[in-house]
Amino acid sequence: MTEKLNKYDRAYLRIAREWGQLSYCVRRKVGAIIVKDRMIISDGYNGTPSGFENCCEDEENLTKWYVLHAEANAILKVARSTQSCEGATLYITMSPCKDCSKLIHQSGIKRVVYQQSYKDSSGIDFLTRAGVTVECVPDLDQI
Repeated sequence: MTEKLNKYDRAYLRIAREWGQLSYCVRRKVGAIIVKDRMIISDGYNGTPSGFENCCEDEENLTKWYVLHAEANAILKVARSTQSCEGATLYITMSPCKDCSKLIHQSGIKRVVYQQSYKDSSGIDFLTRAGVTVECVPDLDQI
């Protein structure tokens, strides 16, 4: 059963959208915020790994294979901290791909709120099957 979106959900999703603007990626900027007990415990945006050049696309404007997705960056930040994602909510501007969905489930995140759908819905299908609550808010400014 999905929870009703409240003012905090809307605020955290707006923060994720704003955070995505920090990405150096040209083709698509994606932001993610992980919240637990109404506290932001991590954030992330899509980009290259630490120590790499801040250029996400190659000469043919294709995303480089080693670019990390926003939710992966946020989960990895938690892994390097004393925090835990157990029972947390992930707010993300784009629905997760199938690979990131595995990370979300394994990290203990129990709810995902996203704004735009990714081209492949298998990540959402996996999360639903895994018992993660998934909610789409396609027009954030209308809620």
